[in-house]
Amino acid sequence: MNREIIEAFSQIAREKNVDRSELGEIIEKVFLTLIEKKYGSTENFDVIVNMDKGEIEIYQQKTIVEEVTDPLTEISLEEARILDPDLDVGDPYVEIIDPISFGRRLISHAKQILNQQIMRVEKNAIYEEYSKKVGQIIIGDVHQIRRDAIFINIGKAELKMPREEQIPGERYRRGESIKSILKEAVLGAMGPEIIVSRADPQFLIKLFENEVPEIYDRTIEIKKVARHAGDRSKVIVESNDRRIDAVGACVGIKGSRIQAIVRELNNEKIDIINNSSEPEILITRALSPAKPYMLEIDEEKKSALAIFDDEEISVAIGKNGQNIRLASEVTGYTIDAIKKSDYELSETETIYLEEIEGLTEHNWKLLYSVGIETAEELLNTPQEELVSIKGMGNKTVDKIISVVEEVVRKRKEELEAVREAARAEAASSDDYEEADDFGPEEEDLEASDDKIIDDIVQE
Repeated sequence: MNREIIEAFSQIAREKNVDRSELGEIIEKVFLTLIEKKYGSTENFDVIVNMDKGEIEIYQQKTIVEEVTDPLTEISLEEARILDPDLDVGDPYVEIIDPISFGRRLISHAKQILNQQIMRVEKNAIYEEYSKKVGQIIIGDVHQIRRDAIFINIGKAELKMPREEQIPGERYRRGESIKSILKEAVLGAMGPEIIVSRADPQFLIKLFENEVPEIYDRTIEIKKVARHAGDRSKVIVESNDRRIDAVGACVGIKGSRIQAIVRELNNEKIDIINNSSEPEILITRALSPAKPYMLEIDEEKKSALAIFDDEEISVAIGKNGQNIRLASEVTGYTIDAIKKSDYELSETETIYLEEIEGLTEHNWKLLYSVGIETAEELLNTPQEELVSIKGMGNKTVDKIISVVEEVVRKRKEELEAVREAARAEAASSDDYEEADDFGPEEEDLEASDDKIIDDIVQE
């Protein structure tokens, strides 16, 4: 009967692809569960499973006593001496329990427990396997599509791609083979939850590693990625070998490498940016396909004001502000874009004191007499110099400065409102144009490749 039980359990294990040694541990736990169900405790029981011999041995340890008060842990001297006349009170006694004694119902229950245990082992094995693959690209078949996620099968594992990890606009079909990056593996109460993604920036990085050998072997490094999945990505690259053009290597001959990545990402546009230690150069490159007329960079605040020709502002900002936002993210600078005409307005407009309401003719004429004619000139003049002007006192100077500062503040607010309106108009403009290029023109690319070869030869 022992062998029959072992064989029945082994058959279940074979179907579930469970190792024999692991099955032995599971059977031991199953019978301990049965013992607890029948006797109420496993404290003085031992279960030994010998898979090679097909044997299950169950031992119950008892103590010999004159009068039994606990049948679970004690046996009478009279009963013990039937089996061994030399035994005495206080001696340990080991009783062998036949597995058949549990009855068919309990054995059937044991099979259910075994199935549960095997399922747990399977789930743990899946978790162990995939937790080691986090960050790797995997390929699986779509087998279920729901509103909030799609589910992908790879062997016995089920992988989940939530909606937020999908590329917007992509449509999936059952049975379709898709590529994604394994983002996370978590072992929960219901088993492993394996999350994959096509929208994560790391997926883009892995695609570059697969398509560009120089990135895989670290000759070229990806320094930073900013991505709006399905629309546009910006990738900063840097070559560790001065003979190799990082952008040219990523694009490939006639765009072969980058086109493979673009196709995989459902025609997502990719701007490849050559890294630079000069913020002005890096920001200018990151704002591609637009080219700023001028940049004002504040290193302390890590911000930049990019001035563009009026007709190019919509391209610079991008649809829904996408281009400027990605450029900010990839460079680490908060970039603001304005039209050249708006910038020139702020730079060239001069506020003359005689135009300011609240200043008397007497006051501004006194200031004009010493060469102070504009709000900027007034605010840049030390207060003690203003007080020294004949006809000016501390109270008068304080009042003049207060009035002028308020006018300047309001003018700045008005200008910022104009700029903000211009940005909003550009971001939502129907005239927005998307650049088709994701790298150099073919002629430029071939020339770049020739130059690399020439450099190597010259070396």
